Amino acid sequence: MTIFTKTIKTALLGVILGVFMSAPVFAEDESLCAPFEDSQVDKDLLASMLKAAEDGHLYRIKPDSSKMGFCINSPLGKVEAEFLNFKGGLALQDTQQQGTALVSIEVDSLETDSALIEAMLKGESFFNAEEFPEIIFVSTGVEWINDKKAVLKGDLTMHGITKAVAFYLDMKKAKTVQGEEILTVKATTSIQRSEFGMYTLSPMVDDRVSLCMSIDAYKYQS
Repeated sequence: MTIFTKTIKTALLGVILGVFMSAPVFAEDESLCAPFEDSQVDKDLLASMLKAAEDGHLYRIKPDSSKMGFCINSPLGKVEAEFLNFKGGLALQDTQQQGTALVSIEVDSLETDSALIEAMLKGESFFNAEEFPEIIFVSTGVEWINDKKAVLKGDLTMHGITKAVAFYLDMKKAKTVQGEEILTVKATTSIQRSEFGMYTLSPMVDDRVSLCMSIDAYKYQS
């Protein structure tokens, strides 16, 4: 299990979705807490998350209509990969002036068009899924550009290393035919894999990796 290397500050704007500990109304999502039970997330912050849930600020990621992946340039062309198993979500204030996010991804759920490349990426030379089974993102702040665009800053823990990153967000709200409120988010950023201890095949394979998420998140109803 990945352990965060530094304490998540209690000054986070808003609240984080899906990490509620010992909250009866979220008993069906108890597994969401697992990646964070041994981390240094402040207990008061967790309590504030429950309050946000009660106030109706939670948007839970719907995995079957969301996508999370990355692409990287190599001598064989652009390599694209997608993670199939992930959980988490967003918490937004109605004023659109605050917001946070949390995502946990199962590394072993990585999938590509090539079985050989897929095995290599999961192996010790890259993600090392056996030793580091999860990728975790916890936001630390948000800068709103307008009511549909924002820059989401946070800590990305991958391959046992935590680094600060910033995702650029495009968002829109809608309602399903059943009347459920849904938030659609496009999130993009780029990182250097060497900063996360992945040096194999450098410089043949590009050091810069583009991360992208297409998320459907449904508003939680208590």
